[in-house]
Amino acid sequence: MFESSTIKDIARALGLSTSTVSRALRDSYEISAGTKKLVTDYARKVHYRPNPNALSLKERKSKSIGIVVSEVANHYFSQAINGIESIANSRGYTVIITQTHESLEREIANVQHLAARSVDGLLISLSAETETTSHLEELHDRGLPIVFFDRIPEQINTHKITADNAKGAFDATTHLIRCGHKRIAHISSSAHLSISKERLDGYTKALTENGLSVDHQYIKNCPHGGMIQEELESVFQELMELEVLPEAIFVAGDRLTIGCMHVLKKLNLLNPTSIAIAGFSNSDVLDLFNPSLTSVFQPAFDMGQLATIKLLELIEAKYPVTEFERKVLNTQLFIR
Repeated sequence: MFESSTIKDIARALGLSTSTVSRALRDSYEISAGTKKLVTDYARKVHYRPNPNALSLKERKSKSIGIVVSEVANHYFSQAINGIESIANSRGYTVIITQTHESLEREIANVQHLAARSVDGLLISLSAETETTSHLEELHDRGLPIVFFDRIPEQINTHKITADNAKGAFDATTHLIRCGHKRIAHISSSAHLSISKERLDGYTKALTENGLSVDHQYIKNCPHGGMIQEELESVFQELMELEVLPEAIFVAGDRLTIGCMHVLKKLNLLNPTSIAIAGFSNSDVLDLFNPSLTSVFQPAFDMGQLATIKLLELIEAKYPVTEFERKVLNTQLFIR
């Protein structure tokens, strides 16, 4: 459990930034003696107790980093983890992998557990349920290095590594249009996730640039990202009950894409004359489907490597890092 008085509380009360308070409590040379006294006096007054797992990371290295992803069995995340380990292990770091199974509650528990184990930093891809990131802002403000990849929050200022989701979605939807389809549905994960917003943008851009209207009854979201099969079946039921059925579907997620293929097979719609599908997937399993499936491939391994490189830069920096990068890597459309 975190202490009742936090660095954020002290910063708010004194009109200072959280980073200034954090550095003052660490007796950083960057902070003036007057500000240090102001901060430490107030901290004593409110009975602030520093969290050694977060505040002493600069002095006490564990040579380990924590990974928080939705599901290791997801082909995209397993490839990203391979990239993470390839860099971390070569630099003498071990990795601790945790899964959220798209649960915010599990994400919070995992992050707290990793911080308690004194990891030197975190690599995080948000869960489908995560709309508030206060549990991550708290640790970040206390000095724990964090880098986000794939599913990223806008409100935390740190390195972020993503794929070009909008371009990938644009390419997949454009492919369906060029195949002669005009009524194209779109199935995605939680609407608030960064990847969902970006892929929706790519989908709508492809429609409008080809003179097609965006019909919102064709746009469906699965709040658990395809981990609950009943959600997918319910979405398909809604689409199949529309007065004008879609001719094709663009599916925006790895697990969602595989799940959609299973639902279509169950509904006896898994054939080219029934409905066309294009998706996001890093799985070789798609080659086994008949018909095979056109999909957007993300450079997951490269994203994992780059995210780890940026995290280790933060961990090993001799001075506080104030400038951060957002790297966007190219996707590739595999037409099958």
